[in-house]
Amino acid sequence: MKAVLYVCHGSRVRKGREEALAFIERTKPFIDVPIQEACFLELAEPTIEQGIAHCVAQGATEIIVFPFLLLAAGHAKKDIPLELEKVKFSFPSVTFHYAQPLGVHEAMVDILVERMKETGHPILPNASILIVGRGSSDPQTTADFAAIRDLFRYKTKLMDVNIGYLAAAAPSFQEELIRLNEQKPTQLWVLPYLLFTGILSKTLEKEIRSLNSKSFVILTRCLGYHPFISQIIKDRIQEADPTGGYAYVSHHG
Repeated sequence: MKAVLYVCHGSRVRKGREEALAFIERTKPFIDVPIQEACFLELAEPTIEQGIAHCVAQGATEIIVFPFLLLAAGHAKKDIPLELEKVKFSFPSVTFHYAQPLGVHEAMVDILVERMKETGHPILPNASILIVGRGSSDPQTTADFAAIRDLFRYKTKLMDVNIGYLAAAAPSFQEELIRLNEQKPTQLWVLPYLLFTGILSKTLEKEIRSLNSKSFVILTRCLGYHPFISQIIKDRIQEADPTGGYAYVSHHG
């Protein structure tokens, strides 16, 4: 029997963990797989090993592991596969398939635009935009963010689109926020490219408050739960399934 194991990043903040699990609960109906479990890479339980055990206890013989992460940085490329390698030996009768994370996708840019529109503020054609990423030392992250910025420019026709990171990559969010504010834009949008609020959103609010800005600064909600993301997850799980789709039905007997 087939299962999907959603591997979330994990957080010490209970609200962050709860948001991730609630998101997965809302996504499960989109996914036509009988067994679906969630676990955390770090800082929380169930662990990956516990998550696999929960799947196996329900009769899973084949598990599609989906890293519930925005981009293919160190966690998706190294940490989760390493953890899987460690625990695979405890489950010799199980076949594992590893899916890609959400990745660069046009629908993610559509969500950013939706988050801007829901503030009720008009988006001025000369607005400055700061897309905020968590950051990673993996060069693929900065390449992916450049692709997201380009997609955003293309879809919105806004020209002044910038990126700032909260950690482990340059330029930092704080530096970019100060630099853009010094240019006195008529409108400065701060768009958190983060799945959930957690501590990081509080950091953004604090930095914006300390600006003492003459500009009109608008902080949008983070990406959060969105049906578009559930659809991308469905696609990623399907891509990882060697039968070419999990709703596979044999017509031979």
